Amino acid sequence: MYNVVMIKTKTAKQIERHLKGAANHYRIEILLLIFERDDITLEDIVETFDANEKTIGEHTGRLYQAGLSNKKYRGKFAEHTLSPYSKTFVRFPRSFQKIL
Repeated sequence: MYNVVMIKTKTAKQIERHLKGAANHYRIEILLLIFERDDITLEDIVETFDANEKTIGEHTGRLYQAGLSNKKYRGKFAEHTLSPYSKTFVRFPRSFQKIL
């Protein structure tokens, strides 16, 4: 048997969806936070940023719609994790943080 690895190439339209999904300072910060603290809840994100729950909920929803995060429901709480693609995508804003 042969081990075949299939690599799917993203189209320009798919890449645009991800870029637009992250095109907000709150969403970038949320992605970076989820990168640091996997399985974080909305309540934890709100507490970390000392922000309005409705605002953060809207932004986490947009990240989910853009395919940049996953939601896993645990009772009344949703835990947020990075999607497989966003684990690569999040390197981009992190690299900008390190530029002198």
